[in-house]
Amino acid sequence: MEAALNGEKPQQKPPLSTTQDIHQDPEKNQTTDASPPAPYSILSERKKICLMLTASFAGVISPLSSTIYLPALTSLADAMHVSTARINLTVMIYLIFQALAPSVIGSFSDTHGRRPAYLFCFVISLAANIGLARQSNYAALMVLRCLQACGSSPTIALGSAVVADVSTRAERGKYIAYASLGVTLGPALGPVIGGLIDHFLGWRWIFWFMVIVSAVFLVIIALAFPETCRAVVGNGSISAPRWNQPPLAILSPTITTTTTTTNPTSPPTIPPKRPLNPLRAARLALDRENALILIYGALLYAGIAAVLTTLSGELTTYYHFNAIQVGLCYLPLGMGSLTSRWTVGFLLDRSFRRAAHRDNLPILPNQQQEISNFNIERARLVVAIPLTYGAAGVFVAYGWLMRYRVSLAGVLIILFVGSHLLTGAFTALSTLVVDVNRQSPATAVAANNLFRCLLGAGATAVAAPLIGRIGMGWTATVMAGVWVVGSPCLWMVYWWGFGWRRQRSVDKEVHE
Repeated sequence: MEAALNGEKPQQKPPLSTTQDIHQDPEKNQTTDASPPAPYSILSERKKICLMLTASFAGVISPLSSTIYLPALTSLADAMHVSTARINLTVMIYLIFQALAPSVIGSFSDTHGRRPAYLFCFVISLAANIGLARQSNYAALMVLRCLQACGSSPTIALGSAVVADVSTRAERGKYIAYASLGVTLGPALGPVIGGLIDHFLGWRWIFWFMVIVSAVFLVIIALAFPETCRAVVGNGSISAPRWNQPPLAILSPTITTTTTTTNPTSPPTIPPKRPLNPLRAARLALDRENALILIYGALLYAGIAAVLTTLSGELTTYYHFNAIQVGLCYLPLGMGSLTSRWTVGFLLDRSFRRAAHRDNLPILPNQQQEISNFNIERARLVVAIPLTYGAAGVFVAYGWLMRYRVSLAGVLIILFVGSHLLTGAFTALSTLVVDVNRQSPATAVAANNLFRCLLGAGATAVAAPLIGRIGMGWTATVMAGVWVVGSPCLWMVYWWGFGWRRQRSVDKEVHE
């Protein structure tokens, strides 16, 4: 399949000798003939997985804050004495601030570290959820939902940045499955938890539950989560400032043990810190390769955002479900996303290895691969492009099944398959964004989040009126058509992205 997409016979390059210098990223140590390269990360495999799982479950607060709210929209509309359409605006405003906040926090974390950024996020989230649980009017609900988004949404970007801090490109697909586990469980379990709480305890307890979740993760991060940002600790062998060290160094690397096995003539270096710039995420889109990836990823997310916000109303109207039943119907979306993280992670790693083997690029354990002369775009998009076309077809089927109110089982199966394909495409595109912006992974993820959430907010605002005007079937067909018509964005990156990136590097060297 990859050969068919390439459309050309791969050129053979002379093999690189293992005794020659291995190209490394600017932020990594430069190898010399006299000294072996320092490991990309001194963390053991077990500690890497523990770190990523911790970051992953910390990131659950973002999708959980968003989706746990959905089954209670009708209850909130009744309690606030406003229409459901006005309550839907609180979903839209949440998505807008979910888009903006990671740009600031991501830039901060790339400069000052992941750990202080995490602590700030959970303090804000804790305060916002306490306010939401106690408020009683629509204006307060809107304002506090904005604050809640500012506290919860950056955790996804921070989790992806932790993956980039400790894993090489060759193994990133595998580790992204661990890092995405919590983010995947949020959409799966959020509506179920929200429906149960709303039905038995009332909507206020949804926010008290989020207070408990925020407090638990705040304590875990404060006590045990170490700093991983390479601008602060390098490959983990450099101590973070004392104020940025956890009291319980459970997941921290054992520096004294590891450094004894490392050649002292090749100590790891710390890449220079960049000044804090909240606009850096938006500026990534000035590059045409980044812009095409970000725009198409946002189009995909707009479709799933439309499904998430309208599914509750459609199920209530057509199937007369209560809050618990509505919440359970969100499970296939979450389970499809969960399974996709593992299957697509495997496919991404396999695609990378095949492309590296074809280009005679050595893959060494715990060593970052230099991609300045490697077409990482094709290695990632050969997985992403088929998934997007499959998702478009499934999305059309979902719309017409809902339109004709067929068996609920068919709708749920389609939701599972569609979620699996869409999440897989998201994962591949997000990985590519980090790959081509390797010096600022949190900022790259924040840029991805910025575009997709802004378009998601727009889709949330227009989805219900559009369904009311042309019906669910044609609405889904239009959205799938947008994905197909916009797919040349990915094909342009597939064919020309590598050349654009190389030219960008040349231009940067000339200006410097």
